[in-house]
Amino acid sequence: MIDAKRKHISASYIEKGLDYDEYRRMIDAFLILGKSTAKNESESLVEYSKLNVVRMKRLDKTIEIIPELKETVQGISAPQTWLVITEGWCGDAAQIVPVLNKIAELNSKIQLKFLLRDENLELMDQYLTNGRSRSIPKLVVLNEYNEELFNFGPRPAVLQEMFYHLKANALSNEAVKEEIHKWYAKDKTISIQNDLLALLKDL
Repeated sequence: MIDAKRKHISASYIEKGLDYDEYRRMIDAFLILGKSTAKNESESLVEYSKLNVVRMKRLDKTIEIIPELKETVQGISAPQTWLVITEGWCGDAAQIVPVLNKIAELNSKIQLKFLLRDENLELMDQYLTNGRSRSIPKLVVLNEYNEELFNFGPRPAVLQEMFYHLKANALSNEAVKEEIHKWYAKDKTISIQNDLLALLKDL
């Protein structure tokens, strides 16, 4: 039964969403053409996309889901759609979307779908960070009626706080990115998993 208090997401977004393999193939196809998924193309975004492919391939092989999260996800009994707003050039997305895929694979009740941010700005603008930033990736978890259960992103909470601290200290964008990816490497996806575990257990 539809709950009027919950945000409802149009089924059209889910229908045009890509599964994980399709999303990865799309990024590869753009790179073959020397492009990224960005509407406003630049050489730097293509280079970021190439680096992100390497990151995702590595994570696909190395992610280990923590036992409590695995048990919680396997216990989901009603259908859910995990809708991810992302882009192939986004470094945070490359660190997070393979984790979401590994988690979704644990339960056939979870349908994982990917949408490009810049092609879906009306949806993106419902999930602005601090009410102003189109930061990605953004995961929106929906029930069987396409009502939002919770959302996550663009980073695990502890890293988002670190990001604000780095920006407050006026580091360059490249220096901030370097520190963030060092953090991801050290954390080994545990904070992402713990944040999602807490959100799922709160349902």
